[in-house]
Amino acid sequence: MSMYRKAITLTKQQNDWVKGQIESGQFGNDSEYIRHLIRRDQQAQERLATLRQALAEGESSGESKPLNISAIKAAGRRRMNT
Repeated sequence: MSMYRKAITLTKQQNDWVKGQIESGQFGNDSEYIRHLIRRDQQAQERLATLRQALAEGESSGESKPLNISAIKAAGRRRMNT
């Protein structure tokens, strides 16, 4: 995997936070922490895209039907008893 050097600017508060994360032993250096944050953001964006797709599919699946709460509860009780 190719690596690229980036220069970033942080506020004192942000820099202190990063240092704290490293001092806690969770990360070896600034780069590890920044890569961790990027991975988390990528995962969050993927989850958001999946959710948006599911919402779009639901909206385009046709007219909704009224919910029968009693039937839903009864089905849940049956599942719990098996």
